[in-house]
Amino acid sequence: MTTHTPAPVRAVFPALGTTATLLVTDPRALPDAETVLRAELAAVDVTCSRFRPDSELTRVNLTAGVPTTVGRRFAEALQDALRAARLTGGAVDPTVGNALIALGYDRTFASLRPDDARPVPVARSAPGWRRIVFDPRTRVLRLPPHTRLDLGATAKARTADRAARLAAGATGCGVLVGLGGDLAAAGPAPEGGWRIALADDHARPAAGRGPAVAVTSGGLATSGVRVRTWRRAGRTLHHIYDPVTGEPAAPVWRTVTVAAATCVDANAVSTAPMVLADRAAALLGSLALPARLVRPDGTVVRLGGWPPDSDAPGGSR
Repeated sequence: MTTHTPAPVRAVFPALGTTATLLVTDPRALPDAETVLRAELAAVDVTCSRFRPDSELTRVNLTAGVPTTVGRRFAEALQDALRAARLTGGAVDPTVGNALIALGYDRTFASLRPDDARPVPVARSAPGWRRIVFDPRTRVLRLPPHTRLDLGATAKARTADRAARLAAGATGCGVLVGLGGDLAAAGPAPEGGWRIALADDHARPAAGRGPAVAVTSGGLATSGVRVRTWRRAGRTLHHIYDPVTGEPAAPVWRTVTVAAATCVDANAVSTAPMVLADRAAALLGSLALPARLVRPDGTVVRLGGWPPDSDAPGGSR
């Protein structure tokens, strides 16, 4: 007697300025899993959004220079950001908030002026994550004066990790959560794993085209410089900022995809090469994480045991 295993089902909706995608192996579990995901998205928005005047991040940034006590969820998000900075040697630095605002990224990406005539400000390096003073036990934080944190990248990846884990625990089935270029899997994966279609610009490729990988657990993240771009004073800018030069990262890589035990780590390590440019191989080699880097001309570099490209129709992304 042959038993039929239901195909994974999905829900897709806008969230955090990107697209949230939820897949579950048990169709009956989709409503409960979606409830978990939406709750996590709402929580991270009110905690870590730098575009909400009522968010905890906004309050924290306004108190830069003096000690302030932060909530438990904010403390966890901050520790993720500090870990990302340590892991990448400072290439991914949460103290870049003022620089992003100066470049024009001072509102949700959907609200940005696509072509701003104002001059680009003089580049300044970020204050630096090492100047942040934080006691995890008391949750007392002191930022350097005149510093604004930006937790957008790591907080989004953390939300994917948490939502996947909590949804899998609540439903007992396999769960895949995607937030833009950040994906996290938890629970029993479908046979053969979650088939993820890779795309250079975070967009889903046409069915039957493009490379794909199978993921059974952990995180997968793709960073790139072609999706979130805008123009200012005739210059094309993007959201990945070099904390040392004070400029948007040079486009040495079109996209970088990394697999790791968590989406937070995958996100940090996929973003760092965009900043490190040709120095990226040294970092990736030291971390021994599978990575796929694509140059602007389409040349692919695979590191850390990333498998050769294999085409697969209709990936899960």
